[in-house]
Amino acid sequence: MHYEDDENYFRGYEWWLMVEAKKRNPNITLIGLPWAFPGWVGNGKNWPYDFPDITASYVVAWIHGAKKYHDLDIDYIGIWNEKSFNVKYIKLLRYLLDKRGLEKVKIIASDDLWEPITSAVFADKELYDAIEVLGVHYPGTKTVPRALKTGKKLWSSEDYSTFNDNVGGGCWARILNQNYVNGKMTATISWNLVASYYENLPFGRDGIMTANEPWSGNYVVESPVWTTAHTTQFTEPGWTYLQTVGHFTHGGSYVALTDQRGNLSIITETMTHDHSVCIRPPLRPYNVTVQNVTFNLKGTFAFISQLDVWHSKFDFKTDKTVLFQKLDPVKVIGGSFSIELDVDEIYTFTTITNGQRGTYPDPPPSAPFPKSYRDDFNVSGNFSEAPNFADQTGVFEYFTNLTDPGPHVFTLRQVVTQRPITWAADADQTISVIGDYAWHDVMVSCDVYMEAVQTGGVFIAARVDRGGGVIRSTRGVFFWVYADGTYKITNDLRGLAVLAKGSAGTRARTWYTLTLRVQGNYASADLNGYSLWKNAVLLNPLHGWVAIGTSSFQLAQFDNFVIEAE
Repeated sequence: MHYEDDENYFRGYEWWLMVEAKKRNPNITLIGLPWAFPGWVGNGKNWPYDFPDITASYVVAWIHGAKKYHDLDIDYIGIWNEKSFNVKYIKLLRYLLDKRGLEKVKIIASDDLWEPITSAVFADKELYDAIEVLGVHYPGTKTVPRALKTGKKLWSSEDYSTFNDNVGGGCWARILNQNYVNGKMTATISWNLVASYYENLPFGRDGIMTANEPWSGNYVVESPVWTTAHTTQFTEPGWTYLQTVGHFTHGGSYVALTDQRGNLSIITETMTHDHSVCIRPPLRPYNVTVQNVTFNLKGTFAFISQLDVWHSKFDFKTDKTVLFQKLDPVKVIGGSFSIELDVDEIYTFTTITNGQRGTYPDPPPSAPFPKSYRDDFNVSGNFSEAPNFADQTGVFEYFTNLTDPGPHVFTLRQVVTQRPITWAADADQTISVIGDYAWHDVMVSCDVYMEAVQTGGVFIAARVDRGGGVIRSTRGVFFWVYADGTYKITNDLRGLAVLAKGSAGTRARTWYTLTLRVQGNYASADLNGYSLWKNAVLLNPLHGWVAIGTSSFQLAQFDNFVIEAE
């Protein structure tokens, strides 16, 4: 909902992702958590709680739309990612969910630290009743006694966020077990699911797997996928952790879960310190050594005669890592079995017999972003974003320009006209990056159309050096034109490091072709094929992405985008 009267439940990729996930696993849990809100929700202020009824209605509309347009049931909803919570808002959200027939949708709070949410829950019975789950981020496998005393479900509702090599796989193995062993957290959620964004953006490859080359189709099933499988193929949401879990004498941990209908899954990990460090918080030193362990099955489990065995072994010396390999079943004799555990191993012992590693064809080979690239945006369809563009501030959507009788019917349009209620330090300008971060010599051309009279401003750029949460400090070579008839070349997104400026004769509601060439230490810029500026000396950055954007949150259109890189 970019604007208050604007509801569209087909924007972006996430509806498609949820639908596809449900096709593969109808029982998968769906959780929503706002990271930012449209600016209108805060009535122009960078705060979502001054008008809690508007914020709650906005969130509930999203939940309703998921069901109405995609038949998706959202199971849980959060408050505001790693930001302040508001007691009045949480109560109102619970009330509105119930009033709209969404009693089954449960609330998680507050997706930050254990405090102050734990104390707030103790102090307010109505708040206690409104919240189903206490969710924290990056707890380091630890909880606090006061949270345990609430009797609420405790979740690590965001965790991992670690480079997905084998150390990342080891991190994930350790915290999947120890979040329960140490902290009694019964869910651990990875941020992020799939690293499908340019690797040089912040948190590059911090996903369970990597699929960041849509132009080649290449993807990599990284080790955290198989670390995950050790738990998720042999349990389901609703299974119960047994209380007899803990740490092995010589390092590592074990958990056991049951469906309370006779099935049992035991997961062990013996990840050493240096091979399981996560991005945060710091991990204190500890030791793991080879050991023999014996498991004793009692009660209803004493009648189990054998368990399927799945095994992973991280080998950091000879790179002969084995991931999620099925071994021969282990015999359970007299209710017990023994196993030798080496370091950096994961085992699953389970009564579930349908585990599988699956098969899939080799992905297409990796390839760099095409050096010659063009997009005329002549597309109509459900996907609202142009391929390969990565919006860092603002939203760039396909647009059908019905008022233009000429060649610009289908365009890409920046559509956010008010600064959002932000999670991170978004820029004051909008920007979307594309291409190869290693590019240094490049030509970029694009037709541009400013819709804002007098205040309009658009740019094309090269050698753009950063994005994400540090987007405000982005540098590069930026070629701006403005609706007041001027142009500017700057070395930064903020527009303060001016390399050249002058008169361009540009105005709003007219199409112009901008061309920027950067080669070595020199750059030049053309407007409609006429040189505005050339051979200016550049020092930094030496390389980076190409980008398009606007000088503020305003409507503007882009068409016939072309890159030629050397």
